Amino acid sequence: MSQEKVLKSLEELGLARLDARIYVFLAKKGPKKAKDIASLLRISKQQLYPSLKSLQSKGLVNATLERPARFSAVPFEKALDLFAKAKMEEARSIQRSKDNLLSDWQSILIEKAEDKSAKFTVIEGRKYVYSKIQQMIQETKSSFSFVSTVPSLVRADQFGLFDSAFSHPLKSKIRFRFLTEISDQNVNAVKLLLKRTPIGGLSLEGKTPDLGLKLCPRMVIKDEEETLFFIEHREGGFATEQDNVCLWTDCKSLVRAFLAMFEDFWRSSTDIEQRIVEIETGRQMGTTRIISDGETALKVYHETLRLAREEIIMMTSAEGLIESWKSRGLLKEWVERGVSVKIMAPITGKNLKAGQELPKCCAVRHVAATYLETTLVDGKHLFQFENPPPDNEKPKSIPYFGNIFYTNNPEYLEKTKSMLNDIWRNAFAPSAITLDSILKPSMPAIAPLSDNEFAFSRPENPYEKMSHGVVEKPGIITEKEVLNKIINAKKYPGKNWPKNIVRYYGSDATAVIHPPSSFNLPDMMIWVFHYNKQSSFGAEDRLRIYLWLETPQGYAYVPVVQITDNPRAIEFWKTVMAGTPAGQNVQLIEKSKFQVRVHGNIVFAGWTVPIPLLPSQYILPPSCILFEGYSKIKTGAMSFVLPLGVKLHAEYNGLDAFVTFFHPSSKYSGPGTDGTIGRDVISTWYPPQWRKTVNTDLLPL
Repeated sequence: MSQEKVLKSLEELGLARLDARIYVFLAKKGPKKAKDIASLLRISKQQLYPSLKSLQSKGLVNATLERPARFSAVPFEKALDLFAKAKMEEARSIQRSKDNLLSDWQSILIEKAEDKSAKFTVIEGRKYVYSKIQQMIQETKSSFSFVSTVPSLVRADQFGLFDSAFSHPLKSKIRFRFLTEISDQNVNAVKLLLKRTPIGGLSLEGKTPDLGLKLCPRMVIKDEEETLFFIEHREGGFATEQDNVCLWTDCKSLVRAFLAMFEDFWRSSTDIEQRIVEIETGRQMGTTRIISDGETALKVYHETLRLAREEIIMMTSAEGLIESWKSRGLLKEWVERGVSVKIMAPITGKNLKAGQELPKCCAVRHVAATYLETTLVDGKHLFQFENPPPDNEKPKSIPYFGNIFYTNNPEYLEKTKSMLNDIWRNAFAPSAITLDSILKPSMPAIAPLSDNEFAFSRPENPYEKMSHGVVEKPGIITEKEVLNKIINAKKYPGKNWPKNIVRYYGSDATAVIHPPSSFNLPDMMIWVFHYNKQSSFGAEDRLRIYLWLETPQGYAYVPVVQITDNPRAIEFWKTVMAGTPAGQNVQLIEKSKFQVRVHGNIVFAGWTVPIPLLPSQYILPPSCILFEGYSKIKTGAMSFVLPLGVKLHAEYNGLDAFVTFFHPSSKYSGPGTDGTIGRDVISTWYPPQWRKTVNTDLLPL
């Protein structure tokens, strides 16, 4: 363990930063006089003596009787014992005084009606997340379901969560279920956890997916009443304490949505003990094998495709779609033989051209980037591919032909085909094609987006079809300049509007959603915002929804509702959105019922109340939307002019993003398109007739 980790651990146990530094110093250097400690740590005696006194009071540091005294640290093992005993005594003390505290609380509590409205809370930090889960376990009455990785299950056991289940007074009546991905590498860890389960008196069931699905998101569901939804941070390897972020809600519709997702996974998964036996014995129904030799795998795969007679279904990567386009001669040959070909892949700026050209010879759909690459041939042969090794930046072939999984197991094939067809039904054609089919029958040939361009820059992108228009200019400002403006943020009071500008600092994310016709919702654009306290009206989460509606100038994305959690901003939004349906539909929602969360290159937004849209026949129920940035940072500026002359000038550091939209009332989750994240954004609103008489950095484009 590095010194920094030790210091952080001591802080988490209750020591001040300076106290922890002094303890570690003495533990490493041995007994020292006060003046030597102050000199070597470069601190004053006024800082040193209070810390030494505090450490002595905790029994962590001893002092000799000689003058001047020499100070020494108790051994680290003894220090940990002292911390453990102190925490245990603190817990016992709270428990002993619990009844008195509750009695005192009731005596001062002001009676009021219980708030039964749905709540929405962000929980950060592994300690607090696991404490909340433990509380949920202890309050469970009938069922407790969770999706987790094996390492997270091990950490949960270390935090005592399994012990809470084992000791639950209603354990014989509660159904505990978990889903996890088991493999050769982690099978022993899972076996050890299962061995800890008491014999009799506890219903603990585990399953593992057998369809190549990634168990995303991680979640916990209690009694169909509460759920925790984990935000994953994909950058880097191991999660830190700060990387453990989840969102808790008791919104019944959202809980039911996540439970429906869990049940779908559960039905398509294999009993975990059966999978353990299969892994250890290698015995499975049908022919199932791992082809480890790349050349052999490639030969078997291509020969199987060549012999296809009826149908080929492919789940591939963004790069794999480009490779399919390069091999479109083979695709045309299959189609001429009457073979149905369906390809599902994430559509990004780089493969957009391929996604638009391939439908000329096969069907293409946009899906989220959370699936293993999979090919099903004639419903009889299934191939699943590993991701390439991290150091293999340019694999010789896509998919990566190393340790591919092959099976003709009838039961496995049937489940896989059902799963792929479900995903296909919920997926959509590449967004530019969808939009183009609305506007005109011809299909434009659009060049792929370069790494330096944002989604707003792409010709025929949906953002060009907003009713108030957008002009985007990439590269006119640097990433550092945007960050410096946010770090050195100048606040422009909102009360001065419209005599002065209004400025927001923070992040945003946007995507186009193409709901299935059964939802009774038109195509929509969802734009979420998370701004900090230096903004004109202070910190604010905001949601704006555009619907694809007919206007005097033709069809366009029209803003129909503006949601905010900041009451001070209500009148401002009514003013600037005037002239659009959103100007008549500005709504205030409590922070507990609507939140936007930014975590690295991930943005999550959720609302626990139905949102009326204009036209009034549309209502968006409680839902969630997840944006996951995937491209390199792109910097630039955009300007918008609203109907009554208000101008918005935005400077950004942005990324293109994968989008997943959760529609709970339909038990649906599916990909959005044209997703973007403005990781760092400065938005400046100019009133009509703004005079260019002040800071030049505020001037619009």
